[in-house]
Amino acid sequence: MYLNDEKVAFDEVIEGIRGFLSEEFEVDPAVILAENNLKDSLDLDSLDYVDLVVLIEENLNIKVTGEDFKDIVTFGDFFDLVKKKLGR
Repeated sequence: MYLNDEKVAFDEVIEGIRGFLSEEFEVDPAVILAENNLKDSLDLDSLDYVDLVVLIEENLNIKVTGEDFKDIVTFGDFFDLVKKKLGR
């Protein structure tokens, strides 16, 4: 089941995101909070964004591009992007 299954509440989608991000980028899930800076919290470089795009596509079954991340600063911004892409 993909996390974008319409039967899954968006809070569960966020928990799933926190899970795969914490595992992939080896950070405590408690760091992945709406108000925290995405790049700093995950210690992302330009290559890590490629990994992030792949993770999103694999785990959420949605397409994102580098352009989608242009205005993303916080995890809250990121969650809003996912919500928009999922049509929620």
